[in-house]
Amino acid sequence: MADLDRLFATVKQKYGRVDVLFANAGAAKLSPLEATSEALFDEMMNINCRGAYFTAQKALPLLSTGGAIIFNTTFFGHLGVAGTSAYAASKAAVRSLTRTLATELLPRGVRVNAVSPGPITTPIYGKLGLPAETVQEIGKAIQDQIPLKRFGAPEEIAKVVAFLASDDSSYMTGCELAVDGGRTQL
Repeated sequence: MADLDRLFATVKQKYGRVDVLFANAGAAKLSPLEATSEALFDEMMNINCRGAYFTAQKALPLLSTGGAIIFNTTFFGHLGVAGTSAYAASKAAVRSLTRTLATELLPRGVRVNAVSPGPITTPIYGKLGLPAETVQEIGKAIQDQIPLKRFGAPEEIAKVVAFLASDDSSYMTGCELAVDGGRTQL
């Protein structure tokens, strides 16, 4: 919380306001229910849900009328994939937060949306707490389930976030856009 206070004090001093907030911090650690420790569960909730929640709260005094908040969720929040319960629950909570804040911030003219990435080629897969060979096997299995038969690129997510931040999406709030190669749609 102190880091967020310092961040937004610096933003206020340098820029005076926030037009767009992209709450993108996240972590993914996978574990079956019976092996999920309280510490792992708390870590997923703290980083993915609590972090997003309080980032938005701390930014709120600086958010300009007509501004936008964009949260990062995940395709795992829409699928029942074994071994993802803590991670998926933390990101599903962010999806709910998106809808709730979209309603709550209507009077301020702040739009709140989310981007829901599918498998994206990022370093996060090396941080799952699994052996590299297992990660490669999982990656291949996931890729086979994606209708477009490939992982996405970070730039593809960035373009959707830029759209949600722009006036081109001025008639959207409370939405979650799936950018997942069709995984949750087809």
